[in-house]
Amino acid sequence: MEEKKSIASRGVPSSHALYLPPYNSEELRSFQDKDGNLTRNMWKLDEVANFVFSKKYQVKYHEIACAFLKLLNEKINLSGSEISSFVSENNISKATFYNRVLPRLRRVGMIKVERDTIIPVESKRKFRPMKISLSKTFGNYLIKIGDSWLANVDDARSKK
Repeated sequence: MEEKKSIASRGVPSSHALYLPPYNSEELRSFQDKDGNLTRNMWKLDEVANFVFSKKYQVKYHEIACAFLKLLNEKINLSGSEISSFVSENNISKATFYNRVLPRLRRVGMIKVERDTIIPVESKRKFRPMKISLSKTFGNYLIKIGDSWLANVDDARSKK
């Protein structure tokens, strides 16, 4: 049996990682009391975006993501032309936005990207306009992780 050779792993690729500062870091507003119960305060959009694009390590990406999410939060849906306007009005590099920020927001589940295929009768050339909307996937993903962890902790404590 032949052994398949592979390149040695250097850990988790950065495109697949979230930034999680220590739970007691000054970077985070408190989310639990001294007994481990959740507090009722809600983190703002920029505080949540910090987990995807750290303002400490990825300042420019964080600024772009926050501005884009704020616009999307106000409008709910954005068309390709509105996105293009956002990029040009804010002097954002197209490469940075379309190759770094947008794919990452999509990959973690903060936004949903949809495309409609349109074939005009007169030209017979296809074009696929983009529509972007907010997505709950990011929150649902993290809730599932958190709820599973809490259930495991409760299970372990109940066996004591």
